[in-house]
Amino acid sequence: MPDDSLTLEVDAVAKSYGEVKALNGLSLSLKRGEFMALLGPNGAGKSTLFQLLSGLFVPDSGSIRICGEDFLKHPTRGLAKLGIVFQQPTLDLDLDVTGNLRFHASLHGLGAAGRVRIPPLLDQVGLAASAKTIVRTLSGGNRRKVELARALLHQPALLLMDEATVGLDPQSRASLMALVRGLCRDEGLAVLWATHLVDEAEHADRVLVVHKGRKLAEGTPAEVTAAGKGNTLEDAFLRMTVAPKREERAT
Repeated sequence: MPDDSLTLEVDAVAKSYGEVKALNGLSLSLKRGEFMALLGPNGAGKSTLFQLLSGLFVPDSGSIRICGEDFLKHPTRGLAKLGIVFQQPTLDLDLDVTGNLRFHASLHGLGAAGRVRIPPLLDQVGLAASAKTIVRTLSGGNRRKVELARALLHQPALLLMDEATVGLDPQSRASLMALVRGLCRDEGLAVLWATHLVDEAEHADRVLVVHKGRKLAEGTPAEVTAAGKGNTLEDAFLRMTVAPKREERAT
């Protein structure tokens, strides 16, 4: 029987751009309420995976299931259960916070139900007092919170965070991560958090280290640290991703 606790199943997914293999047989699974850090250096394949999971591209081979649904056969069903915060901001800077969320609600056909969800969502992300504030005037951290509220508006089961803290100060990064981890704990949201920052991965339930489109290690932060023979997660990560480059140059 299929495991109905699995929110995301990626099996042996591959994707190439010409001669470049961006993903090479990558597999992972994510359960309800789990926070997984997808940790890898720039160019590891993290963004390619997110492009496949969001339906922007189709894998060359392999399968993707979201909440048990074959995403490649039924992408609309999968997207309905998926919330995404991309690395590049996508808000309308000249609309206010509520206007951005109402526009998103209309795109999803949420109607009145979507409008009703906006005030409690803004309260949840700490922006109730900024409902009528023009987005352009918000700090980077608060813009990200608007994007998070927008991603949650249709009540997804899976949230993708693609390098979502890039450009944020340490306090804003910590605040955003604490908010998302709270959603996992309190609402059972499954989160795949792509990052190249080891300190963010240290707070994950599980860490999946990717490099050159391949999985190098997976497990709790402690298990990945041990697998990489490091004293810390950062040490292990560098051993796995930097040392091989040095060895390649030496041969």
